[in-house]
Amino acid sequence: MLRSFLLFTAVVLLAVASAPAPAGPPQDTGQGPAAKKVSPDALAKAKKVYNMDCALCHGAAGDGKTDLAKDMQLTMADWTDPKALAGQSDDALFDIIRKGKGKMPPEESGRATNDEVRGLVTYIRKLAKEGTPAPATEQPAAAPAQTPAPPPTTSPSN
Repeated sequence: MLRSFLLFTAVVLLAVASAPAPAGPPQDTGQGPAAKKVSPDALAKAKKVYNMDCALCHGAAGDGKTDLAKDMQLTMADWTDPKALAGQSDDALFDIIRKGKGKMPPEESGRATNDEVRGLVTYIRKLAKEGTPAPATEQPAAAPAQTPAPPPTTSPSN
C-alpha cells in the first residue's frame, strides 16, 4: 500500500514538475548562478523546498536511501558523505537542480527562484557537514604485555 502511494506520488510530482511554468520576470543571474551568498531566511526556505521537491527521492537526511529510489532503481548519492559532492562546483549543482539530470526532473523557475535554488545548493552541502560524525578519538594503544627478562647467564671464566 505504501509503495503504491509513493509511486503514485512520484508520478504526480514528475507530471507537475514537467508542466510548463508560466513566464515570469527574468531572474537576476549575478556573476554566476550560484555566486551569491545565501541568507538564513533563504536557507530555511531552501529546506522547505528540499522537503517538498527533493526528499522523496534523496531522503530527508540526504542519504539517498528511500523506498521510491529503490522502487525506481535509482542510485542516489549519499550527500551526508562530504566526498559525494567534493568534485561538484556550486554552479554545476545549480545547473543540475535547475535543468534536471537523467530521471531527475528540473526545478523550474515557476517552482523555485534562482535564489531558492542557490539556497538548495547550500542546504545540500550543509547536509554533509551536519551528517559528518565527529572524528573518532584515538584510544591509547595498549601497552604490550611485558615478558619477564631471561635470567642472566654466567659465562665461565678462563
